[in-house]
Amino acid sequence: MIHRNTDAAGQLQDLRDLIAKGVNAIVFNPNDPDALNPALDEAKAAGIKTISVDAYVNHPDTYNLYNNQVEYAKIGAKWLFDKIGGKGTVYYMRGFAGHPADTDRDIGFKEVLKDYPNIKVLPNEDGVATGWDPATTTQLINDFIASGQYDTINGIWTSGMDSQVVDAIKAAGKKFVPIVGADLGAFVSQLLNTTDYPGLEGVAVTNTAAVGGAGVNLALKLLNGEAVQTDPSAPKPNTVLLKPVGADNTSDAGRAMLKSWQVDGLDPLWPLGLQIEGYTSYTPQQAVACKGPGE
Repeated sequence: MIHRNTDAAGQLQDLRDLIAKGVNAIVFNPNDPDALNPALDEAKAAGIKTISVDAYVNHPDTYNLYNNQVEYAKIGAKWLFDKIGGKGTVYYMRGFAGHPADTDRDIGFKEVLKDYPNIKVLPNEDGVATGWDPATTTQLINDFIASGQYDTINGIWTSGMDSQVVDAIKAAGKKFVPIVGADLGAFVSQLLNTTDYPGLEGVAVTNTAAVGGAGVNLALKLLNGEAVQTDPSAPKPNTVLLKPVGADNTSDAGRAMLKSWQVDGLDPLWPLGLQIEGYTSYTPQQAVACKGPGE
């Protein structure tokens, strides 16, 4: 295992270090769809199975296992645009510029936006990058509120940096607008907490954190020579594409689903989807109890 935040050059080196150790399979979370191909070619030449999780790579011999991020964005965008009556202004907060998941989410957002000509997007149709960083997100939304622009919008689409936005709006004493976020524990708790967050309306879209565990399971299947069912409709070959769902706090069914997702003891900034049917076998309690690198 190698665990660190790094750029594509660093990931290339990490992959090559693992190849040099003579591993049988490598499960990795890419930060670029193409830059890692030289090392993935080297892994193939060494007979090593490679599995990309959480985002895809454009490598014909690497398996991709990830959430359908185009659909993820579309679910939240459609809910939001319908919620505000198909017209108005939306603040568009993206993730990490250049990341495959962010690129796919932007595609999905814009596909839905084309069907709503009376929706205006701030700061522009390409949105603003949060880097999926809580501190950056908090600074962006605070600056947005201080500029007075918050008072002119009708909704916010976030790429998973959601509870920070809710907290900033509350701290500023502003009225909530409908918000799109992910199935992160903190955001789901806010959506269900009508006492502390009165008037908050939103939808949480699933982006399971279990892709790492599922990727290990997929690697073992490949090493054991088992058949792996891939998605023929996926845009990339050798892809296991997971289907996201959305749950809002404005309907009884949505609130019931949000409540069913909650997991005691989980870090509030983690997604609540801790299991993937057919690919994981642990319980949510076991996942919470498991220690990560450096813990």
